[in-house]
Amino acid sequence: MPESAPLRIVFMGTPEFAVPTLEALLTWPGCQVVAVVTAADKPAGRGQKLAESAVKQAAVAHGLPVLQPTNLKAPEFQAELRAYAADLQVIVAFRMLPEAVWSMPRLGSINIHASLLPQYRGAAPINWAIIHGDAVTGVTSFFLQHEIDTGNLIFQDEVPIEAADDFGTVYEKLQHAGAALALRTVQAIAAGTAPSIPQPAGRGELRPAPKLQKETGRLDFQQPAAALANLVRGLSPWPTAFTQLPDGRGLKVFRAQALPGAPTADAPAGRWLTDGRSYLRVQTPDGQLDLVDIQLEGKKRMPVADFLRGFNAAVLTA
Repeated sequence: MPESAPLRIVFMGTPEFAVPTLEALLTWPGCQVVAVVTAADKPAGRGQKLAESAVKQAAVAHGLPVLQPTNLKAPEFQAELRAYAADLQVIVAFRMLPEAVWSMPRLGSINIHASLLPQYRGAAPINWAIIHGDAVTGVTSFFLQHEIDTGNLIFQDEVPIEAADDFGTVYEKLQHAGAALALRTVQAIAAGTAPSIPQPAGRGELRPAPKLQKETGRLDFQQPAAALANLVRGLSPWPTAFTQLPDGRGLKVFRAQALPGAPTADAPAGRWLTDGRSYLRVQTPDGQLDLVDIQLEGKKRMPVADFLRGFNAAVLTA
């Protein structure tokens, strides 16, 4: 291939997080996105109508060929993919690839991961970094290999996590940081200057980032208040931390803050506290979790002061 010819790229991704990277690649004349691989359309909403992924919508808007395999190991899919003769595959927020797929291009496949690897390998790196109270996260580009998120590092960029950040705000920061990193990485690969550095193996405790489960979001008021506030941040606005009022009704918590204050005989850990007008709190072993933005099951999300206007505080002693 002549040096002046653009790199032929197959892009793989599914959610909104991946769209800025696709858009960034489309702006650089040094590469040509020849096809996009994304998830199959899925039923969604009350009507269960088929919904297209955010990446598919972006690809269609740009007139790009879209592949939506249900089985990445299927010979038919792999033959179709091979026909695009990609030099490089760029993967963002997609699923695990078989070796026959990630090793197909002559330059291999790269992934953009929303953490500073080797920390937070797994499906939910943004959530877990916030849940653990980290002040810094970032994005990493790396070459795919057999074990998930363990390939040789190319570049990393740090992104701060501010005290007011939650999953939603950090997600937005990282999707744009990831797009810039991906473009820089592809340019370096095209120039033959991209590093390939094995991930460090003993740099302190490695924290995983497993897929979130329903119970991940359950608030346990026997835990420290700051840890609970970070759990709320790490799951807001989706999938959302939750608890139950003493009367059994479910309550989603979108924003909360930790307040100091040791439990007392009148307010042991787990006791609900309110003045009926401006605050709704729960005692913890080292303070109180002050609920700020909540949603009662079957109701709209609202600030606590609005919620309390129609709330019967007597249920807190139920």
